[in-house]
Amino acid sequence: MDTLLFSCFTATYLILFILALRLFKKRRIVSAALLLPVIAGLVYDNGIIAAGRLIGEGAALEALNAARFWLHALFTPLLVLYAWMTLKQAGVSWGQRAWFRWSVIALTIALVLLELLTEVRGLSLQPRWKYGILSYTNAEPSGGPPLMVLVVSVVLLAASIVIWRRQGWIWFFVGSLVMIVGSAVPLPVNSGAVTNLFELVLMFSLLTTAAFQSRSNH
Repeated sequence: MDTLLFSCFTATYLILFILALRLFKKRRIVSAALLLPVIAGLVYDNGIIAAGRLIGEGAALEALNAARFWLHALFTPLLVLYAWMTLKQAGVSWGQRAWFRWSVIALTIALVLLELLTEVRGLSLQPRWKYGILSYTNAEPSGGPPLMVLVVSVVLLAASIVIWRRQGWIWFFVGSLVMIVGSAVPLPVNSGAVTNLFELVLMFSLLTTAAFQSRSNH
């Protein structure tokens, strides 16, 4: 069942990537461009998980899974830049200021470095079968969501509240809240795809927010 779910996630992310690319090419909305590497990373992530049992245990699958950790570390912090760009596109005055821009850039770089140093450096992977899915996971997990993910989630939630109040667009907030609550509350479901479903809801809300702002700015 999970193989089918992850395959569906992969296909859906491919559609979202195409939509985000078309949105950027048509409207030149920067927030959509910032979503492209993040969505591409999720296409890869879900695709490798879905294909794990077909590839089978071995060095090839281990290397493919190691790349998942690298892409997550390099691309997920870009959502901080996305949050900032939504504020700029909404005309929030303090979001336009140089000190805020450089603070956002510094935070993004710091989160990339933090993830590389704490989650990727010295990464040791081991094969794991769960719910019919074969993947390689961290042999020494931190025991909770990485700090980078927590910071990105808070930044997105904060920006979504500003956008809701400023532009009356609630769906950015809904997607951010679903991701936070869904990741924090364990669900009695025999599937490893639940968190990935929450990620999909978030990314859909971020893309629709970019589309909404592109219409508002034209």
